[in-house]
Amino acid sequence: MSVLKCEHVSFSFGNRDILEDASFVMNKGEHIGLIGLNGEGKSTFIKMITGELTPDDGKIEWQKNITTGYLDQYTTLSKGKTIREVLREAFEHDFELERQMNEMYEKMATASDEEMNDLMEQTGEIQSTLEASGFYDLDTRIEDTANGLGLGEVGLDKDVTMLSGGQRSKVLLTKLILQQPTILILDEPTNFLDVEQIEWLKNFLINYENAFLLVSHDVPFLNSVVNVIYHMEDASFTRYTGNYDDYMRMYEIEKRNQNVAYERQQKEIKAMKEFINKNKARVATTDLAKSRQRRLDKMEIIDKAKEVIKPTFKFQECGASGKFVVSCDNLVVGYNEALCKPINLVIERGERVAIRGANGIGKSTLLKTMLGLLKPISGKVDLDYNIHYGYFQQEEEASSKNTALEEVWNMYPSMTNAEVRAALASCGLTKEKIESKMVVLSGGEAAKVRLCKIMLQKCNTLILDEPTNHLDVYAKESLHDAIKNFKGTVILVSHEPDFYSDLITREINAEEWTLKIL
Repeated sequence: MSVLKCEHVSFSFGNRDILEDASFVMNKGEHIGLIGLNGEGKSTFIKMITGELTPDDGKIEWQKNITTGYLDQYTTLSKGKTIREVLREAFEHDFELERQMNEMYEKMATASDEEMNDLMEQTGEIQSTLEASGFYDLDTRIEDTANGLGLGEVGLDKDVTMLSGGQRSKVLLTKLILQQPTILILDEPTNFLDVEQIEWLKNFLINYENAFLLVSHDVPFLNSVVNVIYHMEDASFTRYTGNYDDYMRMYEIEKRNQNVAYERQQKEIKAMKEFINKNKARVATTDLAKSRQRRLDKMEIIDKAKEVIKPTFKFQECGASGKFVVSCDNLVVGYNEALCKPINLVIERGERVAIRGANGIGKSTLLKTMLGLLKPISGKVDLDYNIHYGYFQQEEEASSKNTALEEVWNMYPSMTNAEVRAALASCGLTKEKIESKMVVLSGGEAAKVRLCKIMLQKCNTLILDEPTNHLDVYAKESLHDAIKNFKGTVILVSHEPDFYSDLITREINAEEWTLKIL
């Protein structure tokens, strides 16, 4: 039984087709992973099924009485509220029912017998509804779910305006889960979650009885939680049963079979054309030639399987730094208040260090303080005099007025137009994307532009803060290889051990320094 049916849907943006006569079905209880390269239009499709965008053609139908909960990559929070207040908004409908019930109790004081019976019946129904929804245990439910996603350590009475990007994402995800919609729609939910919270969300989704639609490039996560894959490519969907690994096996077989059929047909076409050319001028064989031509004209041409445009990241190297790249002496980092105990840390030339730990405890703040972008609360940090670093920020806003081409060219004005285009193309961006404004690029495409800027500078140290967020599978693979081949020092903040485990020489647990209760 389908809960969502999309039939012959088409949607274009500018001169680009996002979907063309595409169909998509979500059945009851299905756990669907929606995959595709950066910029294929996955987030755009989600905006269509949630009603934020209207398709140019086709039909999108939800089953009646379905409630949907949607978490996207860029949802914002209202200012001036505590985390607890935001989470209690998940129960707005129940609070409204309670208000109606209390009004009915007040009316009972002056009600006639007939009105009293009617009011008693209505309040009884509301009471049963509230009890069934767990309304009277909502504070316990809020705390249990919030703790599972790491918000307990932040403090539920903290103002949401004081939260980091990762913490805001956790609040929105927690609120969505508490709402208990019939259908969950999650766009890159593991970005900004640390290992423990990803594990909690994984277990929650595995046991989720209703259907959900998940956009993710986290392959281990997809393999754990989905039982259907929809691959979005060339403005259409292809459905596969199973998890991501099952999809990859079937996808490779399909490509191989398509290429075999393509080669076979090309040989047949070549032979037919040769026969036609030899025999069309002869009276005795002209009818045979015309017959072959008719067959050729009616033939449905098989295309060669599309080759995936994979990015090729490569970091340029320069002369070595001194022995001690970064030295922290009783360093305390933070903004208005300290986030950590005094840190004493030395990172030497050639080390490859991963910094891990819960979100919001100061990992990004530490990197910015190391680089002199933030002043320390106390203590000091020394960078080697000969350090030349490439820095990838976790959150970075590019000018919405710049195209991807301008974003890079403004930083490297001595390069030619062709050189900048070639650099961006090597990062997996098409001509159309290179000429698009940064504001309309997907999160993964924008990340590729930022990586391109780092690739064009010579450095002996890479400082990368969650560089895999938003990147598709092929981009992650290329970035992994680029870091592996880089001969200099690497300082990496990441929540993906599967990505960095074979890249590093040392792992640092930032939770050992934090002042927060974990």
